[in-house]
This record gives sequence, C-alpha cells and structure tokens, in this order.
Amino acid sequence: MSVITSRYHPLVKQCRAILRGDDERLLLDGWHLVSEALAAGLPMAWVAVDAGRSTADRRVLDRAAAAGARVVQVTDAVLRAMSPVRSASGVVAVCERPDVDSRALLAPAPSLVLTALGVQDPGNVGALVRSADAAGATGVLLDAPAADPWSWKALRASMGSSFRLPVCREETAVDHLGAWQRDGVRVIAADAHDGVPMYDLALEGSLAIVLGGEGAGLPARVLEMADARVRVPMRPRVESLNVAVAAALLLYEAARQRA
Repeated sequence: MSVITSRYHPLVKQCRAILRGDDERLLLDGWHLVSEALAAGLPMAWVAVDAGRSTADRRVLDRAAAAGARVVQVTDAVLRAMSPVRSASGVVAVCERPDVDSRALLAPAPSLVLTALGVQDPGNVGALVRSADAAGATGVLLDAPAADPWSWKALRASMGSSFRLPVCREETAVDHLGAWQRDGVRVIAADAHDGVPMYDLALEGSLAIVLGGEGAGLPARVLEMADARVRVPMRPRVESLNVAVAAALLLYEAARQRA
C-alpha cells in the first residue's frame, strides 16, 4: 500500500471542507469513534492510518475494508493536517451522517427524551448525548440554535453515544414537544428556581425532560407549556449546575423511579 505524503491531497481537502461546513459528512478522529460508527452501520468513505505507528487496530481496519471503506496509509504530517485535534490519535475517517426521524426518539415506550434548547457549546451537547445514552433515554432532541451534535467536538464528547442513540436537531423542536404532549408525553421543564425537587416529582411514564442553554435557561413559552417544572436540589450558595451535569442527574432520577 502506497503512503500519502502530501498535505494537499484530496482527502486532506475533504477534511478541511467538513470542518468549514461545506461537506455534511462526519470527520472522526480516534479508534473508538471509528469502531462505533462502523458498528452503527454508517457508510464510511475512507479511513486514514498513520503509516509510522504500530498501534493500528487491525480489527477495525478489516471491518472498515469489509464495509467498503477505502483504507489508506499517510505520514504523520498528513494525518495531523487531516485531524481536527491537536494530538492526532493515529486514525482519521470520514463517514455519512445518521438519518434519524424524530419519531424514533419516542421508542420504545415509555419514552424518555432529553431535549436541550439553545445549548451552544459542542462539548456540552456531546456530554448530553452521552449522559442520555448512559441513563437509558430513548433519544435526544436539540433545537437549531444548539451546537451541531455531529461536529467533531460534540462527537468526541459523546464517545460514540451519538451513533447508538437517536439524536435529532430540528428548527421546530418546541413544536415537536407540543405534538408529543398532545399524544400523551409529559413535558418536564428544568427550572432551577421554581421547579419541584426532582425527588418529589413523579418522573414515570412517557416524558420529555427539557433543559435550556448555558446562562439563558428555557424560553417562557416552554416553561408555560410544561406539565411540570423540576429542579436539582442544591446548597443555597450554589446558583446552577453545568447543563450536562443537571441533565445527567435528572435522567438518572427518572431512571431510578422507572426501575
């Protein structure tokens, strides 16, 4: 297998296009993410591995090749040009985005959907997806102002959970909540000031737990439409929690009650 040595190779240009937002495919860095994407059955265009390292995961490369991906070797300099991270892990790949229908977030019943509105930090978005996956949520709904869950930063923070759990980012996320509500899904809004302590609120049945963005919180429209408001109990001098931490606590309390 020949080794790609030019930083101006078309594959490097593809990576740059993805980072600019000119290409909607996903840019993956790391053996774990590549493996999770393959396990999810996402079509993978190519995988580039550092020719100078002996740490290549041959099982992952064999799976990628068997799935139809092009496997190439590159120099360390080329891999660093491809990778979005400061210290490339030794492998970079490009695959297609998952195509998820918002109805998939509600199955199986009783649904437990984590909804985040206006969360603009991609690391927080990835952590939200990871927490939702760990706690047994059925899906994650984001609105358009939220960070792209398929950006490389969000994908790294999700640690592969974005490939295992249905995740949707919709312009009409609040409208989805209203439609689900009419179909019997309770909307529970996180409200650090006026919410019921999470231990005192019934979190069973089909739920959509809704959190707002860093600092701004939830819009008044969402607070007004909610069936209930919930908060994580905190000591008096602590004003708020990181949104991903709050989401994890609420989801695990819901999981505890449902168990």
